[in-house]
Amino acid sequence: MGAKNLKSWSFSSSSSSSTASSSSIPCSYPPLLHPDHSATTPSLKRKKCLQLLSFVAGSAVLILCIVALVSYGSNSASRTGLDGNGESGTRRGDSRGPAEGVSEKSSAAMPRSSPSYPWTNSMLLWQRTAFHFQPQKNWMNGPTYYKGWYHLFYQYNPDSAVWGNITWGHAVSRDLVHWLYLPLAVVPDRWYDANGVWTGSATTLPDGRLVMIYTGATMESVQVQNLAFPADPDDPLLVHWVKSEYNPVIVPPSGIGLKDFRDPTTAWYVPTDSAWRVAIGSKNDSQHHAGVVLVYRTTDFVSYELLPGVLHSVTGTGMWECVDFYPVSTESAVGLDTSAASGPGVKHVLKASMDDNKHDYYAIGTYAAASNSWVPADPEKDVGIGLRYDYGKYYASKTFYDPVKERRVLWGWIGETDSERTDLRKGWASLQTVPRTVLFDQKTGRNLLQWPVEEVESLRLSSQEFSNISITAGSVVPLDIGKATQLDIVAEFSVDEAALAGAIGADVGYNCSTSRGAAQRGVIGPFGLLVLADEDLSEQTAVYFYVARATDGSLSTHFCHDELRHARIFLFLYLSFMIHELHNH
Repeated sequence: MGAKNLKSWSFSSSSSSSTASSSSIPCSYPPLLHPDHSATTPSLKRKKCLQLLSFVAGSAVLILCIVALVSYGSNSASRTGLDGNGESGTRRGDSRGPAEGVSEKSSAAMPRSSPSYPWTNSMLLWQRTAFHFQPQKNWMNGPTYYKGWYHLFYQYNPDSAVWGNITWGHAVSRDLVHWLYLPLAVVPDRWYDANGVWTGSATTLPDGRLVMIYTGATMESVQVQNLAFPADPDDPLLVHWVKSEYNPVIVPPSGIGLKDFRDPTTAWYVPTDSAWRVAIGSKNDSQHHAGVVLVYRTTDFVSYELLPGVLHSVTGTGMWECVDFYPVSTESAVGLDTSAASGPGVKHVLKASMDDNKHDYYAIGTYAAASNSWVPADPEKDVGIGLRYDYGKYYASKTFYDPVKERRVLWGWIGETDSERTDLRKGWASLQTVPRTVLFDQKTGRNLLQWPVEEVESLRLSSQEFSNISITAGSVVPLDIGKATQLDIVAEFSVDEAALAGAIGADVGYNCSTSRGAAQRGVIGPFGLLVLADEDLSEQTAVYFYVARATDGSLSTHFCHDELRHARIFLFLYLSFMIHELHNH
């Protein structure tokens, strides 16, 4: 394999920079900007080649390495308890405490060879995030923009750091990074939501009014759809909410399971029908365990009519949760309002969270309102069997349209890898992803592009840049970055042209999840970063690229996250897949 040249490598520390002592590291959540303070977002030149943005939590000593893992992998595997097939062998003990830079990521399902570190709640505060939103405590729906504020409604358990008593928490922000916690927005206090206020979506009407449709679980655990409105529409913070006297407004139709009918989308307006439409996820086990999307028509958000047929279904995919349906422009780099009409220059994205495997899949296709149908552009990459938003721990995602910056913003939920016991001890569980902008990829015409919102860059306090670094086969290049608890990393790699030219027919069948992770050798890869690594690299998490080239010259790039050499968490391989339209890059 030829050398890799790292054209540009930069990192920034967040507002959580600190000294080595864990007790001196404050709770890192950034403060809310003053309502009259307009946040500035420094411009950042977007890289033109392969780029990597990673948010890394560490502690006193963080070792970051640029690495070409091709020949190094077999040696590291033997030192980290992995056999020659990449399977886990002897494990080391549990967490050793924050002074050693090791997070508490243990699981009760895994064997314990030594006593666990005696954690306390205050010691665990250093793990709280600065870039990602999370509640002040306990368990972590419908994002929207209203009168100058971004609103995030999230499923929340006010009583404990475990799932249950699901209520809507509420937070607001001017810039998507500094958040103010508000009182609970919607609580389970009626018969139609007594067992939980579940996922819902906000819709802004043409006159500026806001309506929220959400799933409630009744006392008998039947899933029904309900309405909520701001008690004071003139309040930009939307602190108080009231439920409609007509609730529930939609109940499960005939043929749909009483517990398989949830998560209404943001409504979109169809001018030719003079009505709004709302989609709801479900499944049909009588048709080979098919995931389905039902569509309802309404003119007043109180009375609803189920349209004939289904918007779309895919056999074998099971229950579709948290369905999202929105238009994307194929000709410009701006987001579109949810009600943007289909036609030339517009495609529609259909996304669903798969209850069977807890992954978020999407597909791009064509929407026909007249026939209430959506058809994927590529049936081989349909919802549930094709592309995913994210290949890590990522679920229950939701987008919203930002009318001020004309962009579509994507949120997702991260369940983390801590055990329930650890969640209870530290006092919180899970968090939201960094919000991302979503655009249609005009180069490939087959997938979406995602990038963290530009406001995230305002959290950077300082930065360092490493450039023109050559990475030879099997090399590991340490980067002395000092001490920080949060890092924002941007990396750009250039692949050696001679190596690329000689890679015809190389590694075509490579798959991150079925390989030996970063230890799998190839012609072009793996190469990338080692993060959360200790000094002797006996414990490490690899984030890397792996390039395959078919006999026709076409390229496919795998973006993988290898946790097989991290001893204190479930052993996972995460993967992503990048589409290349050009034969040479």
